[in-house]
Amino acid sequence: MGKVTGFLEIDRRDRKYLPASDRIRNYKEFVIPLGPEATRDQAARCMNCGIPYCHNGCPVNNQIPDWNDLVYNDKWREALANLHSTNNFPEFTGRVCPAPCEASCTLNLEDSPVTIKSIECAIVDKGWAEGWIRPEPPKTKTGKTIALIGSGPAGLAAAQQLARAGHAVHVYERQARAGGLLRYGIPDFKMEKSHVERRVAQMEAEGVVFHYNVNVGVDVDPAELLETYDAVGLTGGAEKPRDLPIEGRDLDGVQFAMDFLPQQNRRVGGEPLAGNARPILASGKHVVVIGGGDTGSDCIGTSVRQGALSVTQIEIMPQPPEKENKLLTWPNWPLKLRTSSSHEEGAERDFAIGTLKFIGENGHVRKLRCARVDAQFKPIPGTEFDLKADLVLLAMGFVSPVQEGLLSRLGVKLDGRGNVEANTLGYKTSVEKVFAAGDMRRGQSLVVWAIREGRQMAHAIDKQLMGETILPR
Repeated sequence: MGKVTGFLEIDRRDRKYLPASDRIRNYKEFVIPLGPEATRDQAARCMNCGIPYCHNGCPVNNQIPDWNDLVYNDKWREALANLHSTNNFPEFTGRVCPAPCEASCTLNLEDSPVTIKSIECAIVDKGWAEGWIRPEPPKTKTGKTIALIGSGPAGLAAAQQLARAGHAVHVYERQARAGGLLRYGIPDFKMEKSHVERRVAQMEAEGVVFHYNVNVGVDVDPAELLETYDAVGLTGGAEKPRDLPIEGRDLDGVQFAMDFLPQQNRRVGGEPLAGNARPILASGKHVVVIGGGDTGSDCIGTSVRQGALSVTQIEIMPQPPEKENKLLTWPNWPLKLRTSSSHEEGAERDFAIGTLKFIGENGHVRKLRCARVDAQFKPIPGTEFDLKADLVLLAMGFVSPVQEGLLSRLGVKLDGRGNVEANTLGYKTSVEKVFAAGDMRRGQSLVVWAIREGRQMAHAIDKQLMGETILPR
């Protein structure tokens, strides 16, 4: 490494946020970059581990010590090339990834891991600023054609890899713009959509063709794609939300998080609301978010920006410890209490809470009847209480891809959880010429896992069509 003793001499320093009072006034990103010199210092902390567990912690297997060393030695362009060799879209992961690599860092044993995520983001942002990131069209064409259904991170990663291998790639997207949940789920204050648009423009210049407002399985018979293309990749995500079928569920004001969040993405992007959807707004309301994950956190930040009177987040799981036992968990991803930037903007949190029923007036929700739950998630008698609520957002995760339409008409085999069945070697489904990757195959997961699977599916498709491949897995 460039500075072998860096971890002894330099303290961990990460990116800061704009003050909450400033950032909640708009939907812009609010993370303050470290700057080149501070980033170089942080890269110097990488300690040349005998076994760099960060490689394994990172789903795309980023060569983290390598590009840390390159940044320290001011070889930013080489660092960018190294980073892109494993990750097509580091500006996405550098903003929204929870950084399992940092949890696996040896320095995390002392709660001071290398700021891997910030360094990654700094490398790619510098690459764009310097004009180093350009389209990379293939030198030769293979004559093979591939259709990818879904333009989330898995579909985008697969499309770019396959186009650079010389295939004619067509991406079918049922929304008006590309990105999947990167565009219609993750709030703009976490990742502005210009990052997605910039990559889409790069991919179009590389030969990828995007077909928007096309819902395959509804507007187009998937059998037509099978006749037209040499291979079809399913990268449509896991969009069926987990419901809460209790008394009062049909009251107005009880909404799925993924009906609420995309509306704000559309407002910021200047798009009309989907179909004849009624506006869902937190303005002037007491908001309760049910579910303690990232989607729930996104609901909090969006509700605060819309002017909610109060925001409360409840979670049926018990409160995790504030600090994990490193000797038991490291280098694996630990279960511990995590406080997001949205939590810091103003939200009450409570754990081990079950919702018994929704109570309304004149057809609209007004409060929740809740109770503490035991280790089996059963309500504890005598612990019932009410929460005031004018808007309830269900953010309890996703159970599977939507099976009506595309999957049912294709007739692909599903696994026990309702996902498309395909292994991680060939990514082949039970239907000839059809492959699957990302959340549609593995279930609800992270952006970085979708990128990994999209890249690996591209490897498998290229090998299937050409008999061999130079695409990395």
